[in-house]
Amino acid sequence: MTMAEGRPAACTAGLGPHGERAVGSDLVMMPAETRRAARARGFEVAVLLHTCSSDWSRRQIAGIEAGLAEAGARISEIVDCNFSPLAQTQAIDRLIAARPDAVIAIPVGGSAVAEAFRRLAAAGIRLVLLDNVPPGLLPERDYASAVSCDNFRLGQIAAELLSPHVRTGGRVCVAAYTVDFFATAQREIAFDKWMRRERPDIRLDHLKFEAPGRAGEAVAAYLAREPDLDGIFIVWDEPAVAALPVLAACEKPPALTTVDLGAAAAAALGENRILRGVAAQQPFAQGLAAAAAAVLALAGLDVPSWIVVPGLAVTAENVSSAYSTVGGGSDAAKLI
Repeated sequence: MTMAEGRPAACTAGLGPHGERAVGSDLVMMPAETRRAARARGFEVAVLLHTCSSDWSRRQIAGIEAGLAEAGARISEIVDCNFSPLAQTQAIDRLIAARPDAVIAIPVGGSAVAEAFRRLAAAGIRLVLLDNVPPGLLPERDYASAVSCDNFRLGQIAAELLSPHVRTGGRVCVAAYTVDFFATAQREIAFDKWMRRERPDIRLDHLKFEAPGRAGEAVAAYLAREPDLDGIFIVWDEPAVAALPVLAACEKPPALTTVDLGAAAAAALGENRILRGVAAQQPFAQGLAAAAAAVLALAGLDVPSWIVVPGLAVTAENVSSAYSTVGGGSDAAKLI
């Protein structure tokens, strides 16, 4: 199995949360008449994120802002939920009272926030979800669309990039998030399936971390029990970067792959010592698609329920150009 590095995945590998086949983000276009009508109405859209501190979030916000601006709409506020279901629930209840025209949100969990999002939809506020759909929420009834990267494909890419660095009969560990989160679960499942199919010689283990900043602790505890590790996949870049010092302290550091190409991950990938590959999302493009979906829904037009942006395979050889791509072309001068 081979793949062109730095190019979008050739096809969508994963299905949506209700088994939907994906529509590519390039097909979610705002007709000129829709943009004109939207400009006359001046829509306001609130953005509700798990965190605002990551490079992924900043690029996502930039894409949303750019997409809304095309239709004369604006972001009314940005809420950082700090990975807290309680904070997100409280923010949703406040937004119901504030009544923006639409909300673009990444749910920070599953059932813990599902009822709050149902209340938002019942209040007549159009909802576009990013990456994660809490259980029980249905398209058209509860949300207009879910916009995501192809997380299943990202897991496959991460496995393929790690495989050449793992000896025959070696050991690989998957470090996954404890929270019920569709996107990271898809990556984990896809990584496992690829490895079991393409590298059945590998012994595959798993560990969980409770918060991104605590991933290093979880990895250190695992390595204390199982020091002979060839490779590790950590399901996104923030916990991967948090675990890098632990991996670097190993006498023979295991090879690492992850998802997302933030600045710290890009710098580590450029060193080509521990981090050997990144399956990169395109958050700016995802933000553009989410903005378009919100405006189309507010205009009363049909919106695909599952919109997917392809991932990129990134190594040390193409990290600079890929870093620019995932930032919407605005990040090239900021890398290393």
